[in-house]
Amino acid sequence: MKHLPIDQKLFIENRQRFVKNLKPRSVAVFNANDIMPTSADGVMPFRQHTDIFYLTGVDQEESILVVCTDPKEDKQKEMLFLKETSELIAIWEGHKLSKEEAKAVSGIQSVYWLSEFNQIFHHIAFEAEHIYLNTNEHYRAIPPTQVQTRDDRFRIWCMEHFPLH
Repeated sequence: MKHLPIDQKLFIENRQRFVKNLKPRSVAVFNANDIMPTSADGVMPFRQHTDIFYLTGVDQEESILVVCTDPKEDKQKEMLFLKETSELIAIWEGHKLSKEEAKAVSGIQSVYWLSEFNQIFHHIAFEAEHIYLNTNEHYRAIPPTQVQTRDDRFRIWCMEHFPLH
C-alpha cells in the first residue's frame, strides 16, 4: 500500500454520489490501469486509475468495479473483481488483496475473482438498458493515442458482445 489507510466510508459515499447520476436500469464499469512494461521482464511501478481508486480505494492492477442501479439481486449493486492471489503470486508479484481485504478497503460486499467476470457481467448486461464505460474523451486525446488502455479494450469487447446496448 502506497498511502495510509483511508476510511471505507469515503469510498461508499463516493459510489452513492456517483450512482445518483446514472439513468435507471444502468450498469457502469471501471477498469484498473494496465501494468506498463519496461523490458521483457521489467515493469514500471503500478499507478491505479484515479476513477476506480476514488470509488473503491483499491490500488491493485487488473481490478474491475461494476455498479448497477437496479439489480435483480442486492449483491449485484456493487461488485468488485480482483486478480486471484496465491502464495506464489505474492512471491513474484507482491501482496494482492484477498476478498476480505478488498471488502475492508472498499466497503463493497460482493467481491469476486476476475475469472468470474464474464459470466456475471453477461447476465447483468442483458438486464440493463444502459452500459456506462469509462472513456478518455478530452481535447488532448485527438488524434487518439497509440496505446490502448484496459478501458479501451473493454469498450471494444462490449461493443462486440453487446452491440444493442
